[in-house]
Amino acid sequence: MANVNDATPWVRAVRASHDRLAGIVAGLDGAGLRAQSYDTEWSVADVLSHLGSGAEIFSLYLEAGVTGGDPPGPEEFKPIWETWNARSPEEQAARSVAVNEALVARAESLTPEQRAAFHVLMFGRMPVDLAGVLGMRLSEHALHTWDIAVTLDPAAKVAPDAVDLLVDRLPWMVGFMARQSPDPVTVAVTTTSPERAFTLDTGGVTLAPASAGDAPAASLALPAEALLRLVYGRLDEPGLRASGVTLPVLKSVFPGF
Repeated sequence: MANVNDATPWVRAVRASHDRLAGIVAGLDGAGLRAQSYDTEWSVADVLSHLGSGAEIFSLYLEAGVTGGDPPGPEEFKPIWETWNARSPEEQAARSVAVNEALVARAESLTPEQRAAFHVLMFGRMPVDLAGVLGMRLSEHALHTWDIAVTLDPAAKVAPDAVDLLVDRLPWMVGFMARQSPDPVTVAVTTTSPERAFTLDTGGVTLAPASAGDAPAASLALPAEALLRLVYGRLDEPGLRASGVTLPVLKSVFPGF
């Protein structure tokens, strides 16, 4: 398990995710940009617009964390979103790649001292270090990159380097992503690539590292990449190794974003 406070692997992973998406975008024509993404309500260009506006917003948080200035407030987000929404699909694609390159390059440019001293208040209440900020960005960027990649290749997976880091953030993310099940069940979740063991409570809703005292009534075994997509509302594969719980029940707990 990686040191959650070490920003270095997160910097590398956001770079790799950006380069992967930039390569995909370079091969898209106008029809490809207007094609539906995995999200039935968004085209590929809509996803790129969302990632572009997100890059601008994360850049504001990044500068605030480096300089000690005030982080952006919600009133600063709406004009950014409106500007991106007004662009053509071609403009959204080109600008998305450019602004995310700028965000990643800025993170890469920080000295070890700047990385260690970095701190910023997210969402008006949550103090976060550089690894935390980049973790939030990677979770958004890697999953939305998959939203585009899977439209071109149905066998596409979330990048392994992102999975290796993000799987250990899932216990924290579940609190934001999940809905309580009307028929709660406790599930022993085991993953491969990397290997992890969690206990999922669909009533709570919590996902925590498994402990010796846990006594789950159900079990689920799957690759960590698939668990990541499940929590983010992007798992459709049938035939999962499950006992005492079904994929439709789990998908109702994790509707996605």
